[in-house]
Amino acid sequence: MEFQLNDEQRAGLRRVLEHAKFELIPLKNVLDQARYLPQGATVSVTASPVKTLEDTWDLAANLQQMGFAVVPHLSARMTKDKGHLERLLKRLDELDIHSMFLVGGDAQEPGEFVDAISILRAMDDIGHSVTNIGVTAYPDGHTAIPDGSLRQAMHDKQPYASSMTTQMCFDHEKIGSWLTETRRDGITMPVVFGIPGVADRLKLMAISARIGVGQSARFLSKNSSLITKFIKPGGYSPAELLEPMADLFVSETANVAGLHIYTFNQCDTTERWRQEYLADLA
Repeated sequence: MEFQLNDEQRAGLRRVLEHAKFELIPLKNVLDQARYLPQGATVSVTASPVKTLEDTWDLAANLQQMGFAVVPHLSARMTKDKGHLERLLKRLDELDIHSMFLVGGDAQEPGEFVDAISILRAMDDIGHSVTNIGVTAYPDGHTAIPDGSLRQAMHDKQPYASSMTTQMCFDHEKIGSWLTETRRDGITMPVVFGIPGVADRLKLMAISARIGVGQSARFLSKNSSLITKFIKPGGYSPAELLEPMADLFVSETANVAGLHIYTFNQCDTTERWRQEYLADLA
């Protein structure tokens, strides 16, 4: 179904697309793929459970040297203890990085911290210079956490967080309903919508199987109805998800701050799509 966008909706879509954040994964091809992104773009660096948080920090440093604005992911369950957290925060200071995206994480054997709120409180106790902290949000729910617990966790995190970023969801109606309920529930922080970029299905599945990108990747790999979006004639276009939500990008109540694009390190195809779509919206 094609949507007829008015000028205000087009402007809203351009706003979030022009300043999108791109998620990168610590794999061998990451620096080569990052070169397809715009100079000075904001990049988010994941914390993979098969690597270490130090690997994430090292990649963040390399990307910063390339001229990117960097947002490393801090996984609560991969942080061993308070001392480990202090060392990580100190290195951020040394790198002059003041943004962070906080996740609970997928580590099967967590250290001292088992969830995001516990590490947020520890950071507050230690003291830090991180001025922009993003946290996760779940329009599709969570396979292991009841909805009521997710709502309470968001209330608990709100005093510490700067924004919330949604995990991947292909259902625009579900995203809209979730956001309406979230605002009614008193969560006022800006929302960043997480959307998949333009990815080759086989490469996407291979990456998901190798590194466990998180709940979203597992959900994608298990849900055949979503896989069909990547193999249908003409392929998948993020515009199919964005255009039905165009009103949200111009709504003060919705308070949509931007887009977080899950590139799965396929920055070449994702950036080509973004530039072509921006031209279409002009």
